Amino acid sequence: MNTTIDLLPDATDMGPVMLKTASLARLVHWYTAGVGLEHVAERPGVVELGVDGRTILVLEEAPDLRGPNPADAGLFHTAILYPTHAALAAAVVRMTQIPNIQFAGTGDHHVSEAFYFADPDGNGVELYVDRPREQWRWSNGQVYMTTEFIDPNRFVNEHLDRGTFGQSSTAPVDAKVGHVHLQVGDVATAREFYVGALGFAETTSLGNTALFVSAGGYHHHMAMNVWNSRGAGRRADTLGLGRVEIRVPDADALGAARERLTTAGVPIADDGRSIRFDDPWANLITLTPVAA
Repeated sequence: MNTTIDLLPDATDMGPVMLKTASLARLVHWYTAGVGLEHVAERPGVVELGVDGRTILVLEEAPDLRGPNPADAGLFHTAILYPTHAALAAAVVRMTQIPNIQFAGTGDHHVSEAFYFADPDGNGVELYVDRPREQWRWSNGQVYMTTEFIDPNRFVNEHLDRGTFGQSSTAPVDAKVGHVHLQVGDVATAREFYVGALGFAETTSLGNTALFVSAGGYHHHMAMNVWNSRGAGRRADTLGLGRVEIRVPDADALGAARERLTTAGVPIADDGRSIRFDDPWANLITLTPVAA
């Protein structure tokens, strides 16, 4: 268990991801019909989607912004974690029912099983289920992760609950953002910021191409790679990623994070409830306490 003030607490988790879009209605339909999210709240130009009244995704209409360049820093994918294999199988089937769905592949990562898509704006989306933690393999503080093919038809045939499928088109109440994967300019700077300043623990890396970090011994809450974006600088305000929210357990944890970031020279905006700051590539991060 984490007792070090230099790390984010074990109970740290991911909050909602905000995406900027030129076509709000199109993205709302995609995330409700396929992912299975529901309307949580709505105001002019903004729709919040989630489950059981809890926001998972915030979609904000921004018709005047351009789309990101594939080599820019920004979002690689938002990963939605489902609580069971059956729930994930149901989501995969719903996805196949969306016309012109952009399917990007599968991955058995040993710690999890995942299906990858792109939403109509080109934002990467991972839908996944974790394997039990006791099955994860750790060595010298690094978790073993790999990528092997999953046959989608076999997965659905093995896990879809045909007795209940069709009775509900929504994700289970405990679905959530499991992790967020970013494109960045270089891994060393990402490590300095997300581990050294913000306080995540490194869980594994792929040389100088990708870094995975977490709190509380999770396989990863965030990841950063340079597969498309090596050398990228600070990103412009574009469509795509608007904000990543990280939830810490209480005000003390928020204060400790604020101190670490300030010591590292990171400019912070503090509204008295949460803090906001940019990573080195101008990806906006919000830290919010679950309880004051």
